[in-house]
Amino acid sequence: MRALSWAYLIAMLGFILLPVAMLVIFSFQDGRLPVPPLKGVTLEWYGKVLSDRALMEALVNSLLVAFVSALTALVLGFLAASGLARVVLPGSAWMRGALIAPMTVSYLIVALGLLQMFGQVGIRPSLLATGIGHVVINLPLCFAITYAAIGEHQRSALKAARDLGAREFQVLWFVAAPMLAPALAAAFFLAFTFSWDEFIIAFLLTRFDVTLPVEIWSMLRSGLSPATNAVGSLVFLVSLVILVALELTLFRKGAK
Repeated sequence: MRALSWAYLIAMLGFILLPVAMLVIFSFQDGRLPVPPLKGVTLEWYGKVLSDRALMEALVNSLLVAFVSALTALVLGFLAASGLARVVLPGSAWMRGALIAPMTVSYLIVALGLLQMFGQVGIRPSLLATGIGHVVINLPLCFAITYAAIGEHQRSALKAARDLGAREFQVLWFVAAPMLAPALAAAFFLAFTFSWDEFIIAFLLTRFDVTLPVEIWSMLRSGLSPATNAVGSLVFLVSLVILVALELTLFRKGAK
């Protein structure tokens, strides 16, 4: 039984990691196509990627949109979760359901709805429009994670701070935020990751200033290339570094 468990674990990890491993390996392909066999090892494609101005601009755009939209969704989700956890109002369950509902809607439907709405109010397809779209899809996630982390202990501490004369801003900033730091960090980086990787909304709501997934899609239209593998490998490396840094600092500290 133990051997079967290990075999299942190895098979599951292989199923998940094998595509990533192939992506990284053939990003070093010394040839025009990222397919077996591996003809040789070269850093040529990484050099081309890092010197590609359009790709670097798309990278900066993705970082900017992901950071701003994730931070906005986190703040709004934190405030909503704090308010609904503090006071039980008639219809609170409906309010929570309305906040979480966008998680059940297809990104394509969200993008089309936003595209029509922005057209009515005069907002043109841009990074701003994309950022708003990412807030829409990430706000429910930030709210759900934060609300789930607010237990009776947190509620008692927040109530005690108010009874001692702290203003609402002070309660949220100096008491609630530090107590919920691991949950807030998890919500922020999940929202950042989802925004960083998101394609459909970014594709429909941008025109000239595009994000990295849209630029990669444009590269794929001309066919497979080790350059696209190099871009994917760099994105994976950045995500891995962030994950390891969080695990070694914030999350490990919060578990003590």
